[in-house]
Amino acid sequence: MIDQSQQLSPPPVGVRLPVRPDAGRYLVLLVVFVCAACGLVYELELVALASYLIGDSVTQASVVLSLMVFAMGIGSLLAKRLRCRAAFGFGLLELALALVGGSSAMVLYASFAWFGGSRAVLVAFSLAIGVLIGAEIPLLMSLMQRISRRDADGTVADLFAADYVGALVGGLAFPFLLLPWLGQLSSGLLTGAVNAVAGGSLVLWLFRRELTARSRGWLLAANALVLALLATATVMADDFERAARRAVYGDQVRVAVQTGVQEVVLTGGRSGPLELFLDGRLKVSGRDEYRYHEALVHPAMTGPHTRVLILGGGDGLAAREVLRYRGVEEVTVVELDPGLVRLARSDPALSALNERAYGDPRVGVVTADAFGWLREPGAPGRGADGSPGRGRAASAYDVVIADLPGPGLTPSTKLYSQEFYGLVTSVLAPGGRLVVHAGEMGSRPRTYWTVDATLRAAGYGTSPYRSGDEGLLLAAAGRTPGLGLSAGAPPLRSLTRAALADSAWRAERTRMPGLPPSTLVHPRYGS
Repeated sequence: MIDQSQQLSPPPVGVRLPVRPDAGRYLVLLVVFVCAACGLVYELELVALASYLIGDSVTQASVVLSLMVFAMGIGSLLAKRLRCRAAFGFGLLELALALVGGSSAMVLYASFAWFGGSRAVLVAFSLAIGVLIGAEIPLLMSLMQRISRRDADGTVADLFAADYVGALVGGLAFPFLLLPWLGQLSSGLLTGAVNAVAGGSLVLWLFRRELTARSRGWLLAANALVLALLATATVMADDFERAARRAVYGDQVRVAVQTGVQEVVLTGGRSGPLELFLDGRLKVSGRDEYRYHEALVHPAMTGPHTRVLILGGGDGLAAREVLRYRGVEEVTVVELDPGLVRLARSDPALSALNERAYGDPRVGVVTADAFGWLREPGAPGRGADGSPGRGRAASAYDVVIADLPGPGLTPSTKLYSQEFYGLVTSVLAPGGRLVVHAGEMGSRPRTYWTVDATLRAAGYGTSPYRSGDEGLLLAAAGRTPGLGLSAGAPPLRSLTRAALADSAWRAERTRMPGLPPSTLVHPRYGS
């Protein structure tokens, strides 16, 4: 992006170009456009990968963008030293930006995989890329002035226009073209190559008469080296990703897919316990997942349970527990990620773990965002196989199970808001129960009790309890539900009435009164 504080120096004497001055001017603007697009792709890549590796997308976006804007100002000041040799300086600058920006995602992922942390690397790349982007425009402005003595205001306006349009194209290309087709690593490397070719072509062809023979030789050699490094990294990207994945998840990775919603990784299941990771976070461990899912489902099934709604739970494990009750006639699973549901149906180990819940005719799947689905009953979404999914029926649900990501993750904050729980109320039958996974209670008690305060603000009475470190809340509209197990509950492996009472007592000991509820316009959950 352009630092609008740039001061124009008086235009120097024009240089001889291989094209007419107007054509040269348009070529410079074209390079401004390309460089702006590449620069924004670098920024978005850092934000996206940092959100995946570290979490809390709002914080990561704020860190990356604020550091980059600050560094751009530093780069603009440093560029003054290069304006006397603007063509050569711009050529070196673009090579450095291509190499640093193009490799940033790979280095950030490597630091996470092998060293366990990536915040320091994120800060370093944000500052480095910001300095290099900030130095671009002063040098391009100098090159524009060498071509023509046109008025300074016109030059600034043209540069702004090319820069902003390029940023628009780069901002749209990353999520809709580069990321889905090439992935994080290859899209960064390709962007770096485009950046190097654009900058090198401008300097080595259009401004070649400004360079000495030795300078041209150095730039040609440096361009060839950078492009060779980027090409080599691109060829090795798949091997690198597999090695990094083994470093993160171990040697038993069986399935690793990017579904379009998240990265889903399955390990074990043949020679060891199955583990399911979503965006790098352990979601299911076959060793003891039953402890969490029994605690999540069975207290809510005390009472009528003819129709059950599961929000999230695409792995099918909550549905497995629900289907153990004979009185259940209909189960609707609303899951955002159809890829996860397909995997839960087809993977031998995962489908065995969920006892082939999706093969039960009582289960219907809707692929939709839970908030939007509750808000718009006329738009039921799609089934996991692409067919029309089951929408909201006129009758209500006896039990709603919110098996959703933790409230500390920014994308899911709206699913823990007062407005969301108000929408849930509209689908609960009289006397119906809602159970909520409210995050890690032991390590983040304030977040847990904020969920409790939010449910109460939405008109629910709540019964807090926990399963290990996971905090759970059983809620009912207008009343406090009793926490217990149905007399007709199926045999359970770990959950007993005594254990449930003890978990409620231990949860209550951590209560934090007086917390404000979380709303859409004022989310209260931190990272």
